[in-house]
Amino acid sequence: MTDRADVPDEVLAELREICAGLPESREEAAWVGTRWRIRNRTFVHVFTAHPGQDGTYSRAAELTEPTVIMTFRAQPEELDALVGGGEPFFRAAWGHDVVGMKVLADADWAEVGELLAESYRKLAPAKLAKLVG
Repeated sequence: MTDRADVPDEVLAELREICAGLPESREEAAWVGTRWRIRNRTFVHVFTAHPGQDGTYSRAAELTEPTVIMTFRAQPEELDALVGGGEPFFRAAWGHDVVGMKVLADADWAEVGELLAESYRKLAPAKLAKLVG
C-alpha cells in the first residue's frame, strides 16, 4: 500500500466533498491512492500514475508525465460517449464498465460530481441509490 499523498490535496478535497453527499460511502486507502466505496464495492478510485511504471494505465491513458488518474463505473452508453469524446477520458485497463479520467487542472468538478453519483447509483443497493438525486 502506498502513501495517499500521491494524490494532490486539492483533488482529494474535491472528491471528499462530492462523496460526502453519497449515503454510506466511505473513503479508504487503496493499494495505491485512495478509493471510495459503497459497502464492499469501489465506485471511485484516484491515484497518480507514472509513464512506464503503472503499466496498463500509463499505456491506456497515453501518459508522458505523472498524472492523477480517476476510475469510476458507467453505463455502457455513457462509457462509449465519454471514451469517444477523448481526453480527459479513456477506457480503463480493466472491467467492462470502468472509465478512466485524467484529472487535469481544468477538471469540471460539477461534471465529475454527476459522473460519480452515477457510478455510486450503479453499485449501491437500490434503497441507497434512490436517495441520490
